[in-house]
Amino acid sequence: MAEEQARNENREVDSEKARVSMDRLFDIYRDIAETADEVMQTRCPYKDASSRCTAKFGCRNQFFTSDPTALPACAGSDQIDYRDAWDT
Repeated sequence: MAEEQARNENREVDSEKARVSMDRLFDIYRDIAETADEVMQTRCPYKDASSRCTAKFGCRNQFFTSDPTALPACAGSDQIDYRDAWDT
């Protein structure tokens, strides 16, 4: 009985502690979103974290290696408007 009561007490939520925790998470995600918004203005959305091009179309910034199975490297600058490079 005492063990069951202890488990029930552990399930109660401290509202203020939960609010502070949620506010902190919101701040973290807001910072991530703001950074993503800034980066997306110049970084090609088809460039992965390893600077490989995942586009399924031609782009003048693609640099192909001798490995035909590898994704091409992205040779584009993150300081330019990449959209003019796409073959349409």
